[in-house]
Amino acid sequence: MAKKSTTLPRVAYFCMEYALQSDFKLYAGGLGILAGDYMKGAKDHGYPMVGIGIKWKQGYTDQRIGKGDKVIDTYPIYKYPFLKDTGVIVTVKIRNRDVKCKVWLDDSHGTVPLYLLDTDVPGNEDGWITGQLYGWFGEERIAQELVLGVGGVRALRALGIKVDVYHFNEGHALFAGFELVREKVKKGMPYAKAVKATREQIVFTTHTPIVQGNESHYISRMMYMGADLGVFNEKKLEALGGSPFNMTVGALRLSRKSNAVAQLHGVTANKMWKKVKGRSEIIAITNAIHRPTWVDPKMIEAAEKGGDLWNLHMDNKRKLLAFVKERTGVQLKEDSLTIGFSRRAVPYKRSDFIFSDPAKVDSLFKTGKLQIIFSGKAHPLDDRGKEIVENILSLTRKYPSSVVFLENYDMTIGSMLVRGSDIWLNNPRRPQEASGTSGMKAAMNGVPNLSILDGWWPEACDHGVNGWQFGNGFEAKDEKKLDANDQKALYEVLLKQVIPTYYDNRQKWVSIMKASILTTKDQFAVKRMLEEYYLKLYIAKG
Repeated sequence: MAKKSTTLPRVAYFCMEYALQSDFKLYAGGLGILAGDYMKGAKDHGYPMVGIGIKWKQGYTDQRIGKGDKVIDTYPIYKYPFLKDTGVIVTVKIRNRDVKCKVWLDDSHGTVPLYLLDTDVPGNEDGWITGQLYGWFGEERIAQELVLGVGGVRALRALGIKVDVYHFNEGHALFAGFELVREKVKKGMPYAKAVKATREQIVFTTHTPIVQGNESHYISRMMYMGADLGVFNEKKLEALGGSPFNMTVGALRLSRKSNAVAQLHGVTANKMWKKVKGRSEIIAITNAIHRPTWVDPKMIEAAEKGGDLWNLHMDNKRKLLAFVKERTGVQLKEDSLTIGFSRRAVPYKRSDFIFSDPAKVDSLFKTGKLQIIFSGKAHPLDDRGKEIVENILSLTRKYPSSVVFLENYDMTIGSMLVRGSDIWLNNPRRPQEASGTSGMKAAMNGVPNLSILDGWWPEACDHGVNGWQFGNGFEAKDEKKLDANDQKALYEVLLKQVIPTYYDNRQKWVSIMKASILTTKDQFAVKRMLEEYYLKLYIAKG
């Protein structure tokens, strides 16, 4: 491993969020989960990498359920005594004011350090820039991205860390590329040549498969905030990212190569951005997970050696049901088919889709033949997302002994669900799921997927052998038509295949559990993903 670290390019990985452990509140959802697993995998397998992020004072949000099933966001202030003060402070000019950024070190991952920037420094007028992850829009979001990108590059310089490749995980990190251009121009390199040289240093991962979900800013606002760094005028910014300035478009043009996060997402992303002239090639590198974090090793060992998968799973299921009882007071049945569903509360993920035709499932949930455990958060400023959560809560009132919602989703809840559920449900509107790593975690724990052929699942699914698909990959711009197709398909597979197998054919169910583990445990583990990133992005040229 030491040899690997000296022969491979050193990568600086920039990301707005990192999910490393449940009580280290630097994450909101899937982007952070991926980044955290990435860092852990780099440490495990000896890859030369350094992480750059932000020390969020209040994290994302604690999202609780109040009176009348209302979603309430709270923002505790978190302290992390295990972080080390590097003694380094860098300055970023924002709104024509010098903002000091203190640099903290999380060295819990050995040879893969994570450096976190923090504006909560005495004397800063803008001390709250690093207050809330995704807490604001407009000016404050640009300010946060300037801290991550510009501050991140300056921190690397101040720490004396030499970097071969800059990896931007999502467009939030783009201003790091601006800083690299500024450095070259300051040394006398012409602007066009500086941009070209900077492109050769950057690779970019795009995630969101919905155009509207890719962040953009008014150019006039970027200029006012100081995002031009004295190098980019309005014309140059528009040429790079359009007007309004799209961070994903800018990153596609300022990187030598880019990647989507599943094979289907690669097709989707290339269609989305096909009109962007001068962009980098978008290849597909499917996401993966850090097995030691998410997977019960006993399940993998039993699958490999012919052990008792069913009783090992039932131990995990009993732990989940006890966890649910402790959190909600509801005692679910041990012998009932238990569905796990954990997603961000956004319309395209269709959280309550299984209830879209009550006549089909009403008796199943009332009798307890089916149980479902929901969890997930809505964005603090997303009223529609909060309505989705509130609708799920109304279902817990309708089916009080078989439908539960675990509030304030975090890594602890996620880990319990992917280990203890009987089946993992995923029903986004295809092709809007970029990857969906929660399904990988469930699969490796012997929890078969029941999923739309979206994200990673088309690469893994062997219908009826290691899980089930429904919808047959159908796509339609008309959401009503798409939903009708998927609704019919869901009930067809659930009622005629999944439920009968669970209750009437234990031997087949266990064989599906085993196949679920054996067909995913290596292909969707972080080691494979890291190998592909180095081979296809970090070493390969655009």
